[in-house]
Amino acid sequence: MREVYIIGVHTTKFGRHLDKSIKDLSSQTVEGCLKDAGIDKKHLQALWFSNSGWGASGQTSIRGQVALRPVGIDTIPITNVENACAGASTAFHHAWLGVASSLYDVTMAVGAEKLYSRNKMAVFAGFLGGIDIENLAKIADNLSRYSLTEEELNQVEEFKKKYNTVKDKKEQKRKREPLLKTLHDMFVVAIDLGEKLGYDVMWKLSRLSSGAHSPFMDIYGYAARQHMRKYGSTVEQLAIIASKNHYNSTLNPNAQYCFEVPVEMVLRDRIVSWPLTRAMCAPIGDGAASAILCSGEVVKRLGLKDRAVRIRASVLGSGTERPFDLDTPEIGERLSKKAYEASGLGPEDIDLAEVHDATAYGELRQVENLGFCSKGEGGILAERGETMLNGSIPVNTSGGLLSRGHPIGASGLAQIHELTVQLRGMAGKRQVAKHRLAIAENGGGALGVEEAAMCIHILEAPSK
Repeated sequence: MREVYIIGVHTTKFGRHLDKSIKDLSSQTVEGCLKDAGIDKKHLQALWFSNSGWGASGQTSIRGQVALRPVGIDTIPITNVENACAGASTAFHHAWLGVASSLYDVTMAVGAEKLYSRNKMAVFAGFLGGIDIENLAKIADNLSRYSLTEEELNQVEEFKKKYNTVKDKKEQKRKREPLLKTLHDMFVVAIDLGEKLGYDVMWKLSRLSSGAHSPFMDIYGYAARQHMRKYGSTVEQLAIIASKNHYNSTLNPNAQYCFEVPVEMVLRDRIVSWPLTRAMCAPIGDGAASAILCSGEVVKRLGLKDRAVRIRASVLGSGTERPFDLDTPEIGERLSKKAYEASGLGPEDIDLAEVHDATAYGELRQVENLGFCSKGEGGILAERGETMLNGSIPVNTSGGLLSRGHPIGASGLAQIHELTVQLRGMAGKRQVAKHRLAIAENGGGALGVEEAAMCIHILEAPSK
C-alpha cells in the first residue's frame, strides 16, 4: 500500500437551505474543493458519493451521477455510498483505498445531504432507516429498557428545580405549528409507514420518541445514564462539553450555529431524553463537504508538499452483537486500536480530534474509546479543560455535530475538512497551537448497543 495525501478539502456552510438542491450543494463543494487543490476536474479518476436521505424524495439510485453531472463530472467511476451517519467517512475511506492500492492516482469523496423539510415528521421518520427496519416491532416492544427508573425520575425533578429548566408545554406553545399542517404531516407519514411496515408496527413505533427527536436520542440518553450510574459522571460535565462545542462553532464560518451557549443555559434548556438537554443534541441540517486525495508522486509533481496532509491510517469497521456493558470494548475502542497499530502511533501522540458528538455524551464516551483518558473519566477530562482549544487534547474544534451541524451524508467529510485546515495551520481564531497529528471518529446507525458502522482516520500535517 502506498502513501496517500489530502490535497483539497471544502465544506459548505451547514444549516437550513430550503432554496438549494442536492445538486446545488454538491456543485458548491466540488468547485470549492477543486479550487483548494488547485486542479481541474479532468484530473479526477474516481469518485465516491455519500448521501443517506435523497431516496426519501425519490432519488433512490444513481445519486452521485445525478448530483455531479451538472458540475461536469461524468465518465469516471462514481460509486454511491450509503452508510448512515458514517457515509461520508466511508466514502473517504474508499477514495483512500483507491489510491493506496495504486488503482488510481487522484480520487475524490463527496458527501451531500438535505434534511430540512417542511414536513418535520417525515424527517424524523427517515431516521428509522438507521436501525434494523425489519426488526422494528421487537425494538418497539423492548422500549422499556430505555424507560426511566423511579430513581431517575426523581433525579429529573430535582434537576428541573435546581436549574429551572424550560418546560415542555411552554416550548411547544411558542413553536406550535398550525393545526391543519400538523394533522396533514402526521397523516402523510402515518400512511407511508403503515403501508411499508404494517399499521401494528407503526403504532408501536409511535412510542419510540415524543415526536420532537429521533430514537437515537433515547439510546444516547440511556447510555449516558448507565455511565453516570457506573462512573459518577454528571449532567454538568455533559453541559461543559456542549458549551465548549457551541463556543468553538462561533469561530467557524461554516457552522450551522454561531452563537455561544453558556453552561448554565445548556442546563436550563429543554430536556430531550434525560440527562440530555436540547443544547446537548446535534441539530439536523443541510450541507455538503468533500476531499481530494492523491498519491505522493502527484503531490511532488504538483508542488503541493507544504499543503498535502498525509493519511496515516484509514479504518472502516462494523458493530457487533453484544450485551450492554460499559467494560466491554466498544467499536470505537476496537477500531481506534487498529488505526493506532496501522499508523505506528498511540493516543499520546495525537494533538487534536474530531469525534461523532451526536450528543454531548457521544463526545464523552469517544474520548475514552480513543484512549485520551481512562474509562469513566471522559467527563473529568472535559471538566479540567483538556478538550478546549487551548487544552492538551482539543476535541471538536469545528464545533462538532452539536454546533457545526450534522447533515448526515456530509458530516464525516466535514471532520476531515476541519482537521486538514488545522494541520495546515490555517484555522484562524480556532487554530490550535500543537497540530502535527489528528484523529477523526465517525459512527453511523445503530444495531443493538453500538454503532452499525464506523470509520477512524489519523492524519499528519504537511512537511515543512
